Amino acid sequence: MASILPSRLAALTRLRCEIFQTSYNPTSVRTGAKYLRARLRGPSMVQYYPEDLTVAKFNRMPGGFKIQDWEEYQRLADVEEKKRRGKGAPKKAKSKAESRRMSRKR
Repeated sequence: MASILPSRLAALTRLRCEIFQTSYNPTSVRTGAKYLRARLRGPSMVQYYPEDLTVAKFNRMPGGFKIQDWEEYQRLADVEEKKRRGKGAPKKAKSKAESRRMSRKR
């Protein structure tokens, strides 16, 4: 029985890849085709986890319902208290001349 030539087998493999629409990879190099063909996981994960409902989102919803965000209220009170004691964030500079970095002597 005669053996089949390697060039004929390569031609057969190339033709088979064209017919079945697979990638021709005669050297068996890793291509990642398995992962590229796989279904994307992101959309199903987004559907699985419910959307977070925050107080701000609830207040923006139509219907006129408003609830107090106590954490935001406490944060604003803390910021006001720090400003009163002189421990708050510095005022933003309106121009380069007002900025602290530019006024510092070198």
